[in-house]
Amino acid sequence: MIKIQLSKEDYVFDIQSLCKAFYPSRQIVIGTEAWEDGEGFDLEKDISQAELFIRIFLGDSKVVVETMSKEKGFREEDCANAEDRKIYKNVLKRCIYRALHQASGKELPWGTLTGVRPSKLPMEHLELGESRKDIERYMKEQYYCSKEKISLGYEIAKKELDILRAIDYKNGYSLYIGIPFCPTRCLYCSFPSFPLEQFKKYVQEYLHALYKEIDFAAKNLWAKRLTSIYIGGGTPTALDTTQLRSLVRKIKNSFPMEHVVEFTVEAGRPDTITYEKLQALKEEGITRISINPQTMNQDTLNHIGRKHTVEEVVKGFELARRAGHDNINMDLIMGLPGEKTEHVKKTLDWVEKLAPESLTVHSLVVKRAARLNMQLDKEEHTMVGDTSEMLSLTEKFAKEHDYEPYYMYRQKNATGSSNDSQENIGYAKPGMESIYNIIIMEEKQSILALGAGASTKIMLPEGAKKLERVENVKNVVEYVNRIDEMIDRKREVIKKYPFVVGK
Repeated sequence: MIKIQLSKEDYVFDIQSLCKAFYPSRQIVIGTEAWEDGEGFDLEKDISQAELFIRIFLGDSKVVVETMSKEKGFREEDCANAEDRKIYKNVLKRCIYRALHQASGKELPWGTLTGVRPSKLPMEHLELGESRKDIERYMKEQYYCSKEKISLGYEIAKKELDILRAIDYKNGYSLYIGIPFCPTRCLYCSFPSFPLEQFKKYVQEYLHALYKEIDFAAKNLWAKRLTSIYIGGGTPTALDTTQLRSLVRKIKNSFPMEHVVEFTVEAGRPDTITYEKLQALKEEGITRISINPQTMNQDTLNHIGRKHTVEEVVKGFELARRAGHDNINMDLIMGLPGEKTEHVKKTLDWVEKLAPESLTVHSLVVKRAARLNMQLDKEEHTMVGDTSEMLSLTEKFAKEHDYEPYYMYRQKNATGSSNDSQENIGYAKPGMESIYNIIIMEEKQSILALGAGASTKIMLPEGAKKLERVENVKNVVEYVNRIDEMIDRKREVIKKYPFVVGK
């Protein structure tokens, strides 16, 4: 256990996140009580109860961080003006970092950065016209990032910004359509996903409700140009061919398509793919699909609840090529139960043979909603391999096969031995990057999201808070029964932010 005592209840989330990065497997307990330096606590008792005891004094003009254990103690302090919260927070986190670095002997590759979007920082400075050298120095001095991570963040931010500027992203918005049905629910899944066998009778009702929401949104939103469309899930190709074609046509007939530069459909589960569906998608103008094996090891697929075979992945990919699809992504997950580096090598051998245009590499994240979390708790994570080594393999593979990293986000609660350094990284052949992935990750454009579990994100004018979310309920039955309420939520947005309809 790591016990933290604060002089006042402030910056709790930032403090806890940074401490968790140093001690990912430890329980973090935070208490706040009034005290002055050297008073208000029982040091001997607190140290005996915890592996590490941390005292943090948040003053109006200074920050003090002390770490104490049975063997040693360290103290860090710095001057900071509490009225400037952004600077004050960064000073606080640097003090905590230095103290925990001494206490643990660890260095964090991303330094004090604990958010999921580390490339946002270099992008912000690139937009201000700063040089690479100045940006690298800033990230090192202000956030203690490693040379390797600074380089990765800069390269991705530069590529993202070049792509976004080419499509005039500031005058656009993107559209997300959620299809929350899957053939089966994967063991690790925490997304809104409903097994088709159990919920098949609701599919048509769901589409009817979704079309109603599309009609409202198309008529009343949006003032800007539509840039990209993404149909995700769930597994959209769990719909039959007629339903899938009807959905795509409904979208095309409802929204202005003349500025759309990318139209993606997730065909994630190979056991939902047929040539007829793939042909229909191509005929309807879909420009990008994703076929997601996650792994090409059959024992792992069986274990995690993906009821398809390696042969079905290969067949689905070959059918997609036959149907004319020339921009295919494949998702892989590192750290799946029972997998070791030799399993990853086998998967990458298959990726080399199939040669997708892009490759998205995820670290397994076990969330509370996933059944795998309960299983791993029972087995004390003995099923999980070293994700860091697996990620190194995929990075090397990407370089050797001319895939370039173009977007990333960091994981929370990732498996493996050093989860602070783990990111989800999208790799792509030059010119085959996903516009939508960049937009959603960098939060540079509003996203109109329709369907169960969909979250609309409205970018607000400069000077206001960054964005506003409008959530839809996740449950399919609730979405169908409460579709008018979902529409009313968006109607309220129009009243609150009339700029979204150009008023």
